[in-house]
Amino acid sequence: MARKSDRFLSNLSQASRVTLVTHVNPDPDSLGSMMALAHLIGEKLGIPTRLTRDGLISRAENRAMVDLLEIDLVPLEAATWIPGEAVVMVDSQPNTGRHHLGSDVPLVAVIDHHDTPGQLEGIPFVDVRRSLGATCSLVASYLREQSVTPCARLATALMYGIETELGGYPREASPLDDKALIHLYPIANKDLLAHIRNARLPQTYFNGLLQALQNSFVYDRLIISWVDDLPQPEMAAEVVDFLIRFEEVDWALCAGVHGSNLILSMRAAVADAEAGDLLARVVGKLGRAGGHDRRAGGMIPLTSVSENAIEQLCSELRKRLLKALHIEECRGQRLVSKRDILQNLHS
Repeated sequence: MARKSDRFLSNLSQASRVTLVTHVNPDPDSLGSMMALAHLIGEKLGIPTRLTRDGLISRAENRAMVDLLEIDLVPLEAATWIPGEAVVMVDSQPNTGRHHLGSDVPLVAVIDHHDTPGQLEGIPFVDVRRSLGATCSLVASYLREQSVTPCARLATALMYGIETELGGYPREASPLDDKALIHLYPIANKDLLAHIRNARLPQTYFNGLLQALQNSFVYDRLIISWVDDLPQPEMAAEVVDFLIRFEEVDWALCAGVHGSNLILSMRAAVADAEAGDLLARVVGKLGRAGGHDRRAGGMIPLTSVSENAIEQLCSELRKRLLKALHIEECRGQRLVSKRDILQNLHS
């Protein structure tokens, strides 16, 4: 029986060039996975490759990863396709609302680990393993199957991609994720990893974090944070990663405005949460959402950026979420009391 990595390479063997694409605002898991697949294709097939960027990379750690590891990314809007080209989608799936690919893209393969289903019919090669914590772990297994040893730069990218996906609690990891980490650790550049993990932060980060804490409300076992102006889309995820550690809650949601979109990020601290499915149901036809068992994200296009329109939308989302979690409609309690906020302003 042919191995998955053999079938993957076989589907690309006649391509004139391979382009790797991923979801909007690429994260470390998608960046490391694209790098590793490009390396595998180059080593085994000798075919030229290119990596793309859909949207911005604005989170400080992600920018540091791109800069320090010298990852060359072509903006997706500038990409054109040549005859015989093959496109591989990594860490995402078609028609999930998480990318800006046109219908003319010659998509040959999809490699992912997300629960959110995409339109996979007719794609020659599909490897979607929802039991894995990271797509980087899946791609690292391809390298091992093909006896391709990653260099220190690539091992660093893969390791950081895996640890960012598995860093939350409860830890969502499979034996394949752990095997990848054990294999990559001796090869990775620990100094570069430390630089990426501790990237310097702009002032806007602290402004956004302060606003998130001041606008966090607790509803029974749920905490919701509203941010009027997210400095970057990824900050919603940083906020919920922080808030889910609050000992009195099992669920955390951050909703914030970035440009003309409402960005959503959710975390759960309970088993079998099915957070991706739950958030997708809550959002419904308003936008797009999905993710994993305990981590989820989404985006809702804003028909109006007026304060009143955004307030109404957030109110509707709160009501839907409370209902989905079987929490009675109630007035939220501030995480930080207004008295303490005002007192701190005058101290």
